[in-house]
Amino acid sequence: MLNFKNIALRRGTRVLFANTSFTLHKGQKVGITGANGVGKSSFFALLRNELHPDEGDFSMPPNLEVAHVAQETPAVDQAAIEYIIDGDQELRRLQREIAKAEQADDGIKQAELFTKMEVIGGYTATARAARLMDGLSFKQPQEKLPVSSFSGGWRMRLNLAQALMCRSDVLLLDEPTNHLDLDAVIWLQDWLCKYPGTLLLISHDREFLDTITDNIVHIENQVGEIYTGNYSAFEKRRAEKLAQQQSSFEKQQREITHIQSFITRFRAQATKAKQAQSRIKTLERMELISQAHVDSPFNFSFGNPGKLPNPMLKLENASIGYADKIILDKVNLFVSPGDRIGLLGPNGAGKSTLIKVLANELGVSAGEVQFADTMKLGYFAQHQLEQLHLDESPIWHLQKINPKATEKDLRNFLGGFNFKEDKTFDPIAPFSGGEKARLVLALLVYQNPNLLLLDEPTNHLDLEMRHALSLALQDYQGAIIIVSHDRHMLRSVTDQLYLVANGSVSQFDGDLDDYRVWLNDQKLLNNASSNDTPTYGVNKKEQRKIDAERRKQLKPLYDALKKAEKALNKHHTQQKQLEEQLADTSLYDETNKARLKQVLQDKAQTDKALEEAEMEWMEISEQLEEAED
Repeated sequence: MLNFKNIALRRGTRVLFANTSFTLHKGQKVGITGANGVGKSSFFALLRNELHPDEGDFSMPPNLEVAHVAQETPAVDQAAIEYIIDGDQELRRLQREIAKAEQADDGIKQAELFTKMEVIGGYTATARAARLMDGLSFKQPQEKLPVSSFSGGWRMRLNLAQALMCRSDVLLLDEPTNHLDLDAVIWLQDWLCKYPGTLLLISHDREFLDTITDNIVHIENQVGEIYTGNYSAFEKRRAEKLAQQQSSFEKQQREITHIQSFITRFRAQATKAKQAQSRIKTLERMELISQAHVDSPFNFSFGNPGKLPNPMLKLENASIGYADKIILDKVNLFVSPGDRIGLLGPNGAGKSTLIKVLANELGVSAGEVQFADTMKLGYFAQHQLEQLHLDESPIWHLQKINPKATEKDLRNFLGGFNFKEDKTFDPIAPFSGGEKARLVLALLVYQNPNLLLLDEPTNHLDLEMRHALSLALQDYQGAIIIVSHDRHMLRSVTDQLYLVANGSVSQFDGDLDDYRVWLNDQKLLNNASSNDTPTYGVNKKEQRKIDAERRKQLKPLYDALKKAEKALNKHHTQQKQLEEQLADTSLYDETNKARLKQVLQDKAQTDKALEEAEMEWMEISEQLEEAED
């Protein structure tokens, strides 16, 4: 139990939050939300005993193991998998004690320590660490590479894996998806849903928050308040408080019109039916979302892009890669006005490489690429943040694009991206990653492109800015191609999905839920292939037959596991929906007694069904592991 009573925290003379009281219980999964700078990270520092409350009392049981993701990674020569195992500090302590007992030739002490190792699962530590690395998209050969050989983003993944390796009572995660691709985000989401301890999560990914959390602590106006339910439930409650601000409906109606247009166009087409159903679900729960964002500091939109050539660009039988290495082959892609394409695919499959070709930053090795003469490209990628002039101001960057614009007009435009007053004229060197990303987006919007290429545009953006960007893209009249690990952004912005995998690019027939199933199927097939031991004395053709036969034998277990996972996801979704209903205070009115009773009965049945589904999934997983050994 973590107990906060009338807590106040200050940064210098500025009050972050005060008069804040709530209690977090064992096993709760809590999202911490609020605008940048309100004190979310300082709240975590309080839990790590790095800060102390300026007022009030904070208490938690003694000897709780609190895990968090380190912000720095030492450039050491230690193997990556050993660095991750270091996260289990009790295991490392026991290993040191065992070494001492062996040196002292103390057999009794060794027996005692070996028993403790068995109890904490110490002998499976390497396997656990390997599974964490696999889930976070590391390849098996990378397990033995030194930590110093990894780039900054991959070192952050190592730190995340190290935190997950700790058998913690409380886990603190501050923007864990920032350096992850979509595949790793989906894996981490599933891992956290099963985490048995108390989770506190800061994230700007609404779908990630929605799926994992059962409570939200929102910090606003210097007060932290706890809400029951996931992020959507919190958003609805907050929207009800702000419902009188009617201007929210203007934003809301634009988003509804766009989604309704998609449903009308594609509902009858078999290839688009699932995506249309996904939009219908989005529409059903959109009623109050915009009202929760009426006080957003962001208000911008794309202008009319003017002439829209058709096609805007096309790739025909293109081979794409670097030097002698072809990453994607025989790529055919035609982009027309109004296309809204999301690119899916495993990490390293070539999504960003394809975007670079479309942005004319990389040529093709073979085939043909054609750009329309009147195409005006707007390209967002993380490396463009590094191309900003750090000694110059936001308004200087706009003046370089349009020297004839008045200072007043430029300031008004930048105000829509929350660059106001002195911030408009300040050098951008000390700006945060989020502020620099907003500036790059502002420069892109200002140039009025007719084709947008967006490579992970939501990195470093908070929830409010992501919402504003999503609304602006809903209204955008040009074509969009986007790579993003933010599933809410993909669902609300794209109309068609393309899969970049296995050296090719093809249209993906399904939605993001189907992509998750595809990922699981690929992982099962890869695991089966990696566990196929070559038989001595047989040629490659015979070996392929043996491998195919083995996969055929394991197929019933793969199919059963897929079925169990679908049931698990279904019951988990039902549970979240019922929790949202129970979070609605109107349900407890005297007039809603019968409905409350029914919801409670449904919740009890769903909880039981979910527990049974989890047991079935675990049993099948164990059977499959045994069969693959």
